[in-house]
Amino acid sequence: MPALANAHDHARTFRSTSLGAFNVPFESWNPIVTRAPQVDAWLAAAVSLARTARSGVGAIMVHYTRAQRLTDPVSEARQVALAASDIGVRIAFAVAMGDMNPIAYASSPRVLEQLRPAIRDEVARHLDRPVASAAEQIALADEIAAAIDSPMVTVQYGPRGPKWASRPMLEAVAEASARTGRRVHMHFAETRYEREWIDAHYPEGVLTYLADIGLLSPRLSLAHCTWARDDELERMAEHGVTAVLNPGSNLTLRSGIAPGARMAMCGVRIALGGDGLTLDDDDDMLREARLAWHLHKGWGFEGGLGAQHALQAACRGGYFAVTGQAGETVSDRVEFDLGRLADDFDILPSDPVELVLARAQAAHVSRLEVSGRTVIEAGRFTGIDYPALRDELLAQARSRSTEFAAWYGVARQLAEDLGPFYLKRLHTCA
Repeated sequence: MPALANAHDHARTFRSTSLGAFNVPFESWNPIVTRAPQVDAWLAAAVSLARTARSGVGAIMVHYTRAQRLTDPVSEARQVALAASDIGVRIAFAVAMGDMNPIAYASSPRVLEQLRPAIRDEVARHLDRPVASAAEQIALADEIAAAIDSPMVTVQYGPRGPKWASRPMLEAVAEASARTGRRVHMHFAETRYEREWIDAHYPEGVLTYLADIGLLSPRLSLAHCTWARDDELERMAEHGVTAVLNPGSNLTLRSGIAPGARMAMCGVRIALGGDGLTLDDDDDMLREARLAWHLHKGWGFEGGLGAQHALQAACRGGYFAVTGQAGETVSDRVEFDLGRLADDFDILPSDPVELVLARAQAAHVSRLEVSGRTVIEAGRFTGIDYPALRDELLAQARSRSTEFAAWYGVARQLAEDLGPFYLKRLHTCA
């Protein structure tokens, strides 16, 4: 069948539970993982991309919000692109952009004064760092595009989302996207607290604003949309925007369940993302497709997202978000070990899509072909030694874990203090 696509991910080096970031809301989880141990950029990307690819994924969105910063940004982007090439997968490299609210959804001074005094300095030192101007960040993205754009690598503008990117930055991105034709990828309405922030700071409606500045277009992908409203879904459909569902991430981080069936009814193009935080914390996009289908297929005799539509989101919709190409023009294919997939009965169901959605997982993938190249054969990567790379990554991380261990204690206290901050709705103040 067509290869899958992971339409929202960050090429994170480590899975969340490895960093002790578990069972907390997104707003508390984010600071914990921000300061993970820094390791070689090629190695980090290769291990992360391979974890996703082994479940039959041929195209991966890399919203690069977790840079290793051991070299300059252009050189690091080259290393990520090289890792993708060595594995054999397509990627979109969305250059992360932001210029406000680095700690929580408010100015840093306002947030810091709500924290216990003992951690304020460390939180500010780690999270409240100077940022480049919008023009400088656009220029960097264009420089990275000049360095790595290729038939297998699509560079995109990656504003982190309205709560992290100011109006001037979003306007600069909209202008640059219209000028260059480059795609844009960002978060939108992921959590209830982000929803509250958006409603307080965009009284005219955030998608009305994005439409007015020219950012709503078929070039835009919005990740999560967990708290998107019907009128917003209709506007997204009208402008050809892609919505990327991330069911495992949204459940794990207590963010909610996106209105997937309503998206389909409104005619929104849907894609599927892992966000580096699938339900089993294993980057298995086949399981994520199953989860998305079960969450959105409807209750009782009332229909919702059909099996074919769910598969299209996992394949065609994701390929469009990553590459800008219509999914049917891409020849990438994944093959399954049918003997293992249907090992208890010798009569196949009339619709093999249902068999894949009901049972398939990474262990069932026997072959992956991307752009005419065999990436996985007999369940093993042809271009890399994944177990050896994973072991090398862990060795590097252990040797550089001291600073993260110190930060983890601070981050857990920060996580506790952010609860009252959001519950008091301090993030909604102008």
